[in-house]
Amino acid sequence: MLEKYIENHKNEIIEKLQGLIKIPSVICASSNPKHPFGEPVNNALEYMLDLGKNMGFKTKNIDGYCGYIEFGEGKELIGIIGHLDVVPEGDDWTYPPFSGTIANNKIYGRGSIDDKGPVISSLFAMKSVMENANVHKRVRLILGLNEENDWKCIEYYKKHEELPTIGFSPDADFPCINSEKAILTLYLKMDYSSFLNQDIVIKDINTYNNAINVVPKLCSTTLSINPNKIAMSDFIKNLKNIIQELNFEIDIYKIDETEVKLTSHGVSSHSAHPELGVNAISHLIITLSKIFSIYQIKIDLFDFFDKFINVNYWGENLEINFEDDSGKLTLNVGDFYFRNNSIQVGLNFRVPVTMNKIVIENSFIEKTSSYSNLDFEILDFKPALYIPKENRLVKTLCDIYNEETNSNLDPLSIGGATYARAFENCVSFGCNFPGCKDMCHQTDEFIDIDNLILSSKIYAKAILALDKLD
Repeated sequence: MLEKYIENHKNEIIEKLQGLIKIPSVICASSNPKHPFGEPVNNALEYMLDLGKNMGFKTKNIDGYCGYIEFGEGKELIGIIGHLDVVPEGDDWTYPPFSGTIANNKIYGRGSIDDKGPVISSLFAMKSVMENANVHKRVRLILGLNEENDWKCIEYYKKHEELPTIGFSPDADFPCINSEKAILTLYLKMDYSSFLNQDIVIKDINTYNNAINVVPKLCSTTLSINPNKIAMSDFIKNLKNIIQELNFEIDIYKIDETEVKLTSHGVSSHSAHPELGVNAISHLIITLSKIFSIYQIKIDLFDFFDKFINVNYWGENLEINFEDDSGKLTLNVGDFYFRNNSIQVGLNFRVPVTMNKIVIENSFIEKTSSYSNLDFEILDFKPALYIPKENRLVKTLCDIYNEETNSNLDPLSIGGATYARAFENCVSFGCNFPGCKDMCHQTDEFIDIDNLILSSKIYAKAILALDKLD
């Protein structure tokens, strides 16, 4: 009955997901205290709450920070925790990123797989259970609005609302995720004031609103040179030689005899998988380090970066190469900016579950100590999640997936962070399927329609199974 209900509502599932994708729910500044993450994100929340209410669920807007959709009775609460905010759309999409275009049996759009598709899939799974089965626990779909940034939405929820007794986050991969790496965000900083009278001066830096958890595909800077000391033709020739030698894709635009603009091109991917992308910021910084060196100008931050953070973004040059069952220590260079005479570079680490963050911090203390004009600051740290694969929640969810797909797969470890780590007795569960390319945060993000429907069936069975767990 559950599967039949979902099949019968396939067109509605697709339609409602398209409607949600059309809301460009990127977090933005807001002066409205009722919409702390901006109007577009709030519009996505209202869309979901209206949908849930019309489907017969209990709904609640929690002061604009988050919301939930719920059914059932009982003391215990099954939580399904997803998010409605998305990363910026990026460039060069085949279809408009907020159109929800259907092509090749796929729904294209920013958020289609992260995390709007899984949220809609979960909602209709709840509806199928509500219509066709009796449950003894309440089931609540928690809708976060700040997942792609600093999780203030979930912090607010945990302070003001009931916590689930068991649950999952539909924001990763099947069959089940029992291990999520820790996440550490660190900024390298240097004062640029004393360099403003040099023969080469940085005028601006633009990363085109890249998020720290995205491998940047575009980064540019404008440089000013002293024409009395440096000939523009020689300067451009040296730049071309550096770029050619490094095999980077960086365009050079001569503005006039005193200014030149460099635009670095990369390939976007999720920072949990930096090896799948090409980092435009890293390539630009390395190029800047080398061109400044040619003219005997040492920029501490660039010199440090070129020595220690230029090998596949993995951190081997920092002498903190580390790997355990959850994977390797990875590093994404996700931010680069120049303002108030300060240059800063943001680094996003995905830290294996058995590794202590102190190892990273001590390494930076040691390596930066030889630079007089360089400092660093750890801005954020999210501890790792690890639940043994023998745990009944992990085993139950894996068994459901394997039975539904005729598979025999074990739980996985990921470098990404899901809301599962914010709650006890919770793991991430789908809805990216094994063998499918992970389109999270990428250009032309999509969700396969067959997988969207199949995931809803799996989630419905998961709800029933969790309802039966003591």
